[in-house]
Amino acid sequence: MLIITVLPYTSYGKMCPMAKKKRKPKKFSAVKAVKAMARAQIGMTPGTRVVLDARKKKADKHKPTLGELLDES
Repeated sequence: MLIITVLPYTSYGKMCPMAKKKRKPKKFSAVKAVKAMARAQIGMTPGTRVVLDARKKKADKHKPTLGELLDES
């Protein structure tokens, strides 16, 4: 109890802190290096876009039935 009275701002959890684990250096990847160089010279690639299906754009040949109309809602 002598340690706590001498150091009032320490709590029980911080009396003997564990040493932090050292980070392992990452492996060198040639692919990542080449991509990083290309991004630095050319710039970022544009984001992906959703391509709409051409078959869905066509107008329906027949009117929807009552069952189809009720299922959509």
